[in-house]
Amino acid sequence: MASLVAPDGLRRALRRIGGTALDALLPPRCLNCGATVTAAGTLCVACWRGITFLGDPCCVCCGRPFDFVPMPETLCAACAAAPPPFARARAALRYDEASRRLVLAFKHGDRLHLAPALAQWMHRAGAALIAEADLIVPVPLHWTRLFARRYNQAAVLAQALARMPAAGGASPTLGADWLLRRRRTPSQGRRNAAARRRNVAGAFALRPGCTVKDRRVLLIDDVFTTGATVAECARTLHRAGAGAVDVLTLARTTRGEG
Repeated sequence: MASLVAPDGLRRALRRIGGTALDALLPPRCLNCGATVTAAGTLCVACWRGITFLGDPCCVCCGRPFDFVPMPETLCAACAAAPPPFARARAALRYDEASRRLVLAFKHGDRLHLAPALAQWMHRAGAALIAEADLIVPVPLHWTRLFARRYNQAAVLAQALARMPAAGGASPTLGADWLLRRRRTPSQGRRNAAARRRNVAGAFALRPGCTVKDRRVLLIDDVFTTGATVAECARTLHRAGAGAVDVLTLARTTRGEG
């Protein structure tokens, strides 16, 4: 009896034909501005040139970009003066005028279809952190804010990252709801670094029944500004026995305190 399963080559050809037909009907659009692009999930040339992707050289701890090539294992002044409670932090994009529209559209505009591309950028920026992580945990929203927004953007990114194939090893476990926000904290916007730290102090807890003892945890969030929120989450995880905590965000500011 002949097999009803198409050979791999035929399946790939059919997918290409289907994709070409779909693009003809619904041309792919730039993730940021909506201009027509050649492939889905990409940026147009103008947006690509405007957005700053982050990488080396940077502070070995918080990931703040350097304007020069430092000595190996160099810390920025802020991390040298007051080491944060996380081991390493990395981000995919500089949070500025060019990237703000994209980040806020994902965070507040229900544009969840952006998640695979954004997570891919994060995966590239944090490949070393992901490879060493035992557990991926998103920064949580308070239940009232989650109810109003309908999704936690950090959790959406964490889920997309957890679905990506691991490079040479097992993928980290996803703890999508392992951290809880115990109280509804006011927005961190327009607060200085000290006020942000006070605002989130004691706001997080590990969900009962979840264990992080001796595990390397990778915290996921959308934007790293002063680092107050992820630092408080890291303290919570360390109190619960985590072996180490790293941080990976979609974007980060690069001025002021890190």
